[in-house]
Amino acid sequence: MSWGNHSLWMEFVFLAYPSQSEPRILSFLGVSLVYTWVITGNVLIMVAIQTEARLHTPMYYFLGSLSGVEIGYTAVVVPHLLANILRSEKTITLLGCATQMGFFIGLGSADCFLLASMAYDRHAAICHPLQYPLIMPRTLCARLVVASVVLGLCLSFQLVAFVFSLPFCPARGIQHFYCDVPPVMCLVCAQSHRHEQSVLVAATLAIAVPFLLIAASYASIVAAVFRAHSASGRRRAFSTCSSHLAVVLLQYCCCAFMYLRPSSSYHPEQDQFVSLVYTLGTPLLNPFVYTLRNSEMKEAIARVLARSCLPRES
Repeated sequence: MSWGNHSLWMEFVFLAYPSQSEPRILSFLGVSLVYTWVITGNVLIMVAIQTEARLHTPMYYFLGSLSGVEIGYTAVVVPHLLANILRSEKTITLLGCATQMGFFIGLGSADCFLLASMAYDRHAAICHPLQYPLIMPRTLCARLVVASVVLGLCLSFQLVAFVFSLPFCPARGIQHFYCDVPPVMCLVCAQSHRHEQSVLVAATLAIAVPFLLIAASYASIVAAVFRAHSASGRRRAFSTCSSHLAVVLLQYCCCAFMYLRPSSSYHPEQDQFVSLVYTLGTPLLNPFVYTLRNSEMKEAIARVLARSCLPRES
């Protein structure tokens, strides 16, 4: 079996893992703890939104969908990363690498598109409050979520097909923890301006375009807020948007740093840290950011925890 001129069972080796036993144990414990919090926090958000009728609104529907996508794209990478920390041979086949990259980039792109959908929802709620139920019906919310995931995966699989159709050098050591585009592109022997441009076009569609839509939405929101006569209304609007804006800035800054630049400027140690921030850091912070500044979310999660902890009467 082959893909282009490559065997699907050709192996790559990850070179970024610590070799000493003590750093390996500390890395395993640290990543396991963070991953547990990522799954727990995002599952709590999804359960709270599903079970609390007062949270059945477009804003919380998008937040629940965002939590589901973030559980997915961390699950594509982190379990394999934990297994590699403990294994002596840290290898992956070409097919496994392409699959991991495809779903990681696809769900990460879906995350970006969902953040843009959330910005549009906040724009409709603040700038057009009277027409909001007509602008954001439940069917449109569901279509935006499905479109975000489908578009993200389609862009990703086209990018992966292009990357793995290029010729790789004999040395197949990946200076990273998992299969991501910049470190894998460093293994391509036929580096050219055209290849880098193709990757940048895909990254621009997945990162820059949604960010421009978010920026336009927030420009309208800021203008509408400053036109408001009520100081309490302005505070409420900024409080509603500040959590989303904090997540947007963290996610897009990391993604732009990693993908909106030539692969020749890849710096392994620096970029490994940045990739861990958006792989684990952003999904970890999202539950805290969206719950600590949202009383409805805090109360709903408290009720979910109370129902799960209290003994049921027979």
